[in-house]
Amino acid sequence: MTPPNAELLRSLGKLARGLSALFWGLPATLLVSAETVRTTLPRPVGVVPALIAYLLLLFGLWQMGGFQRHERPWHHALDRAKLLGLVNLGLSPFLFWFSRMPGQLFFRAAVFVLVLSAILFVFNVNVVLKQLGAMLPDETLRQETRQFTALNRWLLGALLLFATAYVGLLHGPRLPVTPGALFLWINRFSFWAVTFFALLPLAMTMALIWKTKEVILDSVFGARQ
Repeated sequence: MTPPNAELLRSLGKLARGLSALFWGLPATLLVSAETVRTTLPRPVGVVPALIAYLLLLFGLWQMGGFQRHERPWHHALDRAKLLGLVNLGLSPFLFWFSRMPGQLFFRAAVFVLVLSAILFVFNVNVVLKQLGAMLPDETLRQETRQFTALNRWLLGALLLFATAYVGLLHGPRLPVTPGALFLWINRFSFWAVTFFALLPLAMTMALIWKTKEVILDSVFGARQ
């Protein structure tokens, strides 16, 4: 086997670095976003943690952009994820502002749009992983990314429908059901919906990111030994 050239090694190194940033950035963004909404942080640093977390995701995607520049499906998927990452970054300060003024309808709507955009972001990250797995010379990884990214996209699509229906019930016309009983049932179901339809695809996405990075590192260092 001929060793990979220097340009390919640099692109593979940036690709592995970008996957690492995505791996650590996804759970960090979730935790920082939840804590920013739940707690009252000091005004000077209130928006900074969320900005850093969302910037980490964008950094990872930009690092991955140097790999296989001639592959259009791969770069189209990557560009869609970058665009959603920029939207998330722009909306992230509203998490802090909403925690300070939860009664403001504009801030509440911005946070809801951020939630929808974040779901679509993870959806597109799975498309990126699917396209990346198709380019790597590992048949096992290719099959796993094809199967698990499809499952993740189905779960995230169901979560998107649930979030839209939840907002529709909150702001739509009154239903012939006791409001207290209705919202008690919705709140109970929402916990399990978030646990199953959000945390499960997030965990599987992180597992695919980690395995893809390991395959890349093994192929590079294995070829050089």
